[in-house]
Amino acid sequence: MNLSLHFLGVGGAQSPELGSSSGVLERDGEPLLMIDCGAEALSAYLAHYRALPDALFITHTHMDHVAGLERLFYRAWFERGQRQAPRIYAHAQLVPLLQARVADFPEPLAEGGVNFWQAFQLQPVSRGFWHEGLWFDVFPTRHHAPNTSFGLALSGSFAWTGDTRPIPEMLAHHAVAPSLIAHDCGLHGNPSHSGTDDLEREYPREWRERLRLYHYGSESEAAAMEQAGWKVARCGDRLILPHPSAAR
Repeated sequence: MNLSLHFLGVGGAQSPELGSSSGVLERDGEPLLMIDCGAEALSAYLAHYRALPDALFITHTHMDHVAGLERLFYRAWFERGQRQAPRIYAHAQLVPLLQARVADFPEPLAEGGVNFWQAFQLQPVSRGFWHEGLWFDVFPTRHHAPNTSFGLALSGSFAWTGDTRPIPEMLAHHAVAPSLIAHDCGLHGNPSHSGTDDLEREYPREWRERLRLYHYGSESEAAAMEQAGWKVARCGDRLILPHPSAAR
């Protein structure tokens, strides 16, 4: 089994030219799990894989991470006879927020007779979930209000933070070496996102080799972070992952 992490997009809400931050876990070259579904991310997924995603994990409900779900609903509903409904994994705390953000309007279709979630298999999770024989850990991150944003990890292989401030205690537990750590980071931090100064202050220096930074504001920011010695993910990057350890 060969695993890789494909970055569909690496930008923030104000940098659509970099693509909505999203990744795809691939197994033996095939998509296994899409992480987040912003508008640009869904377009990138369809362009690359020529098919709808079979399974998605949602980190949080800001629109640059979930706006693609409305278009995915239409495609999934009208193609339902040809394929299984996409499976959406989301922390149970996010379900009411997802409902409010993408599903709570009078009629998903003008013709009526359809509820939004009929096009999907919505699977609320808490500490983690099984998917295609692999156990994924789910952990809280620091982004705006508590219990509104969650990261994803495959033990020994990778961790994806979603949008977050530094979370050293979570990553120390869920991203043990040799796991790759895909981390929200721009050149300068703010109350919702990490900056390189935050990572320098709060993370052990030995983690730096395993960090790949995304959700930055511009290509010039990425270049400046690289110049300072950080490893930055670019749209389209595909990184080979370590083999996961046994589920805990």
